[in-house]
Amino acid sequence: MIGAIVNTLAAVVGGLLGSLLKKGIPERFADLVQKGLALCVLYIGIKGSLVGTNTLVTILSLVLGAILGELMNIDGAIERLGAWAQRKLSKGGSRLGEGFVTASLLFCVGSMAVVGSLQSGLTGNHETIFTKSMLDFVSAIILASTLGLGVCLSGIFVLVYQGAIVLLARWAAPILSDYVVAEMSCAGSLLIVALGLNMLGITKLKVANLLPAMFLPIIFCLFMK
Repeated sequence: MIGAIVNTLAAVVGGLLGSLLKKGIPERFADLVQKGLALCVLYIGIKGSLVGTNTLVTILSLVLGAILGELMNIDGAIERLGAWAQRKLSKGGSRLGEGFVTASLLFCVGSMAVVGSLQSGLTGNHETIFTKSMLDFVSAIILASTLGLGVCLSGIFVLVYQGAIVLLARWAAPILSDYVVAEMSCAGSLLIVALGLNMLGITKLKVANLLPAMFLPIIFCLFMK
């Protein structure tokens, strides 16, 4: 749970600092910091992808995962969920509600939150979550400088959401072999690479639609070893 706790603290502390900066953060500074962190995301993704040992499992997982994700339109569903939550929880123009909803969606509705939490629970590797925490810390400062303390409240949602994924992964870990976990981590790390490329503006991949690829190694590894 340490990864989820650190991420929660990053959101809360960043929100508190940002609320003290009433005039906001200069865009050029925020953009440069985000680009630097994007390079770190790429590094973590590339390094994590090297744990896999069966290239065929990775290829099949990504290809079939992309097809399944596109058919289910996970990315579109996430966007609709975000729009619905924004309408329901920010009625009356409340900046507190707007800050909470905006930050919660930014911090939790994304493949990095899912992949990082799964890696944390399955392997005890918190590197992806710690990097995400740095990203969320910077984002919380920027958001709270305009939306106020509502951003800090998103820390509650971060803890519950990511903590639940970590606990679920930890429960499932004993029934998954090291071989399966390695292949899942490999596929998940490639999604992290895709995120880093998106953050740098190089690509506009719908990474959420690739999420099924992280779970397909469980099936493929039954037949390939």
